[in-house]
Amino acid sequence: MRRLIALLGCWTTLAIPAQAQLRIPASTAYLDPNPEGARVSDKGISGWTNRALRVKWFGGFPTVGELRCQVAFQLASNTAARFRLALGEQSREGKAIGQGTNIVVVDFGAFELARPGYHAFTLENLGPELQRATVVDALILSGAATHGAHFNLKPRRNAASVHLGYPVGPGTNVAAFYCEMTAVQDPLYTYYMACGWHRGYFGMQVNSATERRIIFSVWDSGTEAVDRKKVDAANRVRLVSKSTGVESGSFGNEGTGGHSHLVYDWKTGEKQRFIVTAQPAEPDHTVYSGYYFHPERREWMLISSWNAPHEGGWMRGLYSFSENFGGSNGHLPRKARYGNQWIQTSEGLWRELTDARFSHDPTGKSDRLDRFMGLEDGEFFLSHGGFSEGFTASGEKFTRPKSKGPPADWKTPASP
Repeated sequence: MRRLIALLGCWTTLAIPAQAQLRIPASTAYLDPNPEGARVSDKGISGWTNRALRVKWFGGFPTVGELRCQVAFQLASNTAARFRLALGEQSREGKAIGQGTNIVVVDFGAFELARPGYHAFTLENLGPELQRATVVDALILSGAATHGAHFNLKPRRNAASVHLGYPVGPGTNVAAFYCEMTAVQDPLYTYYMACGWHRGYFGMQVNSATERRIIFSVWDSGTEAVDRKKVDAANRVRLVSKSTGVESGSFGNEGTGGHSHLVYDWKTGEKQRFIVTAQPAEPDHTVYSGYYFHPERREWMLISSWNAPHEGGWMRGLYSFSENFGGSNGHLPRKARYGNQWIQTSEGLWRELTDARFSHDPTGKSDRLDRFMGLEDGEFFLSHGGFSEGFTASGEKFTRPKSKGPPADWKTPASP
């Protein structure tokens, strides 16, 4: 109840006067069951020729009452089409006759919104087969229930990225950072990151229906955010070593740096183990190495090591995160558990990290409120997407129970 009250309070900051018309662009909708089954752009949804494909909008409503629903289309001239719009158990049908590039509005009548919270509006094509000239333009709502309604009206359809920040006392020389992570819900375009620090990140990703990866990346020095070709050689990280089967290269568009990955079919529900080490090297440099415990080999393996310039020290700014990096399925829920976090100091002492602080990216500020942190089975969890009720406030802190001890089987593997 506390979360629901908080959520309603947040929605009212985007209040829409009762009876006002609310237009939700089709560019913010999702496609089900195939998120890539048609083209979604700032011009709407086009190429919707598969009758099995449904269009879905999601919105939050703190107010109950009548809700009048319309959908705007562009249809080829004199083309007849039938549609069904569903809201929960209620559904209405409507017909349209195309007028070329002119907008045609189909009125599906009044629905009764009986409970507050998130609701899905599902549009179906009842036939005949739609032509490629058909464009879904917008969902249009009016009525008492629109008061305070909340939709993400931006074309970025990704779920908000969510983070755990692990506080480490000042003056601590962090030479190693260990974290265990378990994916609970992991649709396509998900990156679960276990070990992040001020110069890089280490985790696992769902790249496609047939490929998953273990990814370790280290940022360059400097301020270039997009194009690594613009980064001076003195500011570039340099690959020191990698294991057989690991691919390496460069990345950009989120800062620049060195990227490496192992194609490996890690399993949902199976605990994965990661550790990053830092070793000051030549003056003003540090070598960062990412090691992954291979579940089948039952041994630690090096993913890669990178020599980072303008460092010479240890790790700081430790964190974990979960990211939805492809927005076409941003409506699907994502969840992972993060536990047994430890650091090893430069003196070789292990220290457990049992506190974490929640944060999110700008999308989570007001566009997507379905972002959470909490405790589950003695571990932290992060979840986002799914248009679930409530949210976790940025800055909220959690403490997990202590674990049995640091990774007893850890030792630096021999160089590959």
